[in-house]
Amino acid sequence: MSDSTILSLLESARYEVLPTSGIAERISDSVDPGRVITVTASTGLTLEATLATAEQLQSLGFTAVPHVAARMVHGRSELAEVVDRLRTAGITRIFVPAGDATPPAGDYSGALDLLVDLSGLDADFLDVDVAAYPESHPLISDEVTIQAMADKRGYASHLVSNLCFDPDTVESWLHAVRRRGIDLPVHLGVAGKVELGKLAKVATKIGVGESTKFLRKNVSTFARMAKPGGYNPRKFLDRLAPVLDDPALGVAGLHIYTFNQIKDTEEWRRKQVEKLSD
Repeated sequence: MSDSTILSLLESARYEVLPTSGIAERISDSVDPGRVITVTASTGLTLEATLATAEQLQSLGFTAVPHVAARMVHGRSELAEVVDRLRTAGITRIFVPAGDATPPAGDYSGALDLLVDLSGLDADFLDVDVAAYPESHPLISDEVTIQAMADKRGYASHLVSNLCFDPDTVESWLHAVRRRGIDLPVHLGVAGKVELGKLAKVATKIGVGESTKFLRKNVSTFARMAKPGGYNPRKFLDRLAPVLDDPALGVAGLHIYTFNQIKDTEEWRRKQVEKLSD
């Protein structure tokens, strides 16, 4: 069953991108309309860049999922404006991370604060995703992330796991999440077909301060890419096959971190689908 499970997950996999200039056109050139594309938010690229990119992708026939980073939103009034804007664009799914704006732009110190206000705005989003961390967050303690995941489950539809390159860690984390009674389905975070040189190039497009943050947050990605043989996403999925096959662990999909290497990632995904379909 593992190959058929991986095939199904790859067929429906969604991509995450950074809202750099021209990314929507690059996606349209390489990816068929209809695929789910999540758009990150960072202080260097601004929330406006996230929303504008999501609107453009939605108009091109993709299912856009903008990150509405809590610490980048000034308060309930701006949140209401964002909700109205997304509704007008036909966007029905969002991802609510805390974000790393320091200090926060306004009233929201974390995702839960924003989610509570969102629940009172009659937003009617089909999906509201929240972040989850198989490995320790670089800025937040494990105790806080675990409690936050439990607190947010009443407002969210899915968990989206952060990057982790250790299948054993992912498996242990998923079992622990289910033991805590958290039953939200998980979009499992996986790095796409990423080249080290291109990954470094992405960092140069998001501003000096932001690129430093980007490199620091993704140090494990750089380390893995630099190893002999690099990183093979298919081997990673194969090692996770028992996890993906287990319905009790609730892996509902793959969330592929492309680092804007969208053409390479899509070519890799299509090749894997072809191989698994033979």
